[in-house]
Amino acid sequence: MEGLDPLYPSAVECLQCGHSFQTMRVRPSFKRAVRSDPDFCLYYKDINADYYVVRVCPKCGFASTPSFSPVFKPEQKKLFQERIGSRWGGKDFSGKRTWKDALEAYKLALVCAQIKQENDRLIAGLLHHIAWLYREVNDAENEKKYLEFALEAYVRAYQNDRESDRDAKLMYLIGELNRRLGRYHEAARWFARVIHDKRITDAAMIQASRQQWAAMREEMLLRDMKPPEAADAAPS
Repeated sequence: MEGLDPLYPSAVECLQCGHSFQTMRVRPSFKRAVRSDPDFCLYYKDINADYYVVRVCPKCGFASTPSFSPVFKPEQKKLFQERIGSRWGGKDFSGKRTWKDALEAYKLALVCAQIKQENDRLIAGLLHHIAWLYREVNDAENEKKYLEFALEAYVRAYQNDRESDRDAKLMYLIGELNRRLGRYHEAARWFARVIHDKRITDAAMIQASRQQWAAMREEMLLRDMKPPEAADAAPS
């Protein structure tokens, strides 16, 4: 792969204005993660693939990911034009992106998702990715702020989706973000749900919940806090 550019152009049509433009994507052979955090934040060997998930239309400023709904209601387009389109300065995101470019693209996509009234899980994912970007530069204050926002959105997604009580990854994430934010007893409740709900068959998430419960217990003992009941104890 020596000499091969890790980025390649991909054609996209803007959901808002219909303009066709090119955005850069990372070749699969370069998406090599060297490690990951328990909340699924990936660290890449060559290039951070997350920098290129958001596509930004250079004509109108609409930013989206492949997960956005294709439905864009007239009243939503009007609101977009008022809040973003009328102020758009025409910045081009089509080349190689810096950390600052990636952060700007994700925050723009977040506003667009809120205007389009995308589902809570998609919005939670954008918030979570912004938290990861702040983690990358050791900005603990902003990382915590966006983890809190992401947690609130993940909980809304759980509450509003009829199938969410079987979604082990969503439940695990709610537990893990609570753990990262120091809300240990709330984290324990969610980890216990994953471990004990007989409808959940996702072995990886069950194991991850056990591991993070153990990690949380050690954290609490180091802080002279009383840990919750054992992970194998059924939740109340």
